[in-house]
Amino acid sequence: MAFGALAVSTLAQSREYAYSDAHLHYVDFFQESAGMPALLAAMAKNRIEHVMISGIPVAKKWHEDEPKRPRYYAGDDADAYWYSATDVWVADAVKQLSAKQREHFHPFLSGFNPNDKNSAAHIQRMLDLNPGLWQGIGEVFTRHDDLTALISGDTPRANNEALMRIYTLAAQHDLPVLVHSNITSKREKNPLYLAEIEQPLGQHPRTRFIWAHAGTSAEIHRHQTQMDFLLPTLTRLLATYPNLYVDLSWSMLTPYLLDEQGRARPEWVALVERFPERFMLGSDVVGRFDKLGQELHSFDPFLDALPVEVAHKVAKDNFLQVLPKKTR
Repeated sequence: MAFGALAVSTLAQSREYAYSDAHLHYVDFFQESAGMPALLAAMAKNRIEHVMISGIPVAKKWHEDEPKRPRYYAGDDADAYWYSATDVWVADAVKQLSAKQREHFHPFLSGFNPNDKNSAAHIQRMLDLNPGLWQGIGEVFTRHDDLTALISGDTPRANNEALMRIYTLAAQHDLPVLVHSNITSKREKNPLYLAEIEQPLGQHPRTRFIWAHAGTSAEIHRHQTQMDFLLPTLTRLLATYPNLYVDLSWSMLTPYLLDEQGRARPEWVALVERFPERFMLGSDVVGRFDKLGQELHSFDPFLDALPVEVAHKVAKDNFLQVLPKKTR
């Protein structure tokens, strides 16, 4: 093979990404799943070597007055409720894997009420029940679009006292925490809820926080296509808090990482280059895995715009580095 052809071949191989999925729900909002065989097949087919695997911390009610079972939490006006058994399904699925297979799965514990100051004690009991199983906490639902209003009880805040106790516990056990905390409401064109995520970052410097979608959501984008304040705000937070990591799952892809033509936006490429170890990819699939590869491969145009070493960190390595030291 000529030198030029070899160089092109080597470059192409260097852009063959292996992935870590930093945000995957094994079950949906009805605590149902396509099952581990389907997940394993999707991983093998799409070069997904590692997954964060969690439940869904709430269950959607099929209300007595609803004639048809809803398909999603937004399917009707019935509420959702905190559901601790979600962690039982995740633990059982992982325990049935072979020792070799389990090396590729990183369970996060999510089945607790983030408004309840008893939840830290509950999490400790769950850690004691399955020593060494849980490698993180989350996804913790706080500000979460219309789901916030549907969950029974008070609106959770990422800086409430119950969660502050959990962040302390997470640091004690070297566990990262994945938090969903919208940066604003659907209509306010300012970082209305920023303090709710920034206060824990400052008060718990030993806790590693993974901010789901960097505070964005598809519902926010339906009302305000792009938040102009997101990039400068995120830049400041990353520069100020070394314990902040960002999950670039689907609502970050457009309109932020890619433009209308599917090209990487230079300003976001520059941000990731400045903080090359602080970003990771997530599919955010819920209980069904047929689109798992599609979700992660959709980031390839953005990864291709990064220096190759940074691209591989974002695609796979950064998630692994945020896990407890004993699991790396």
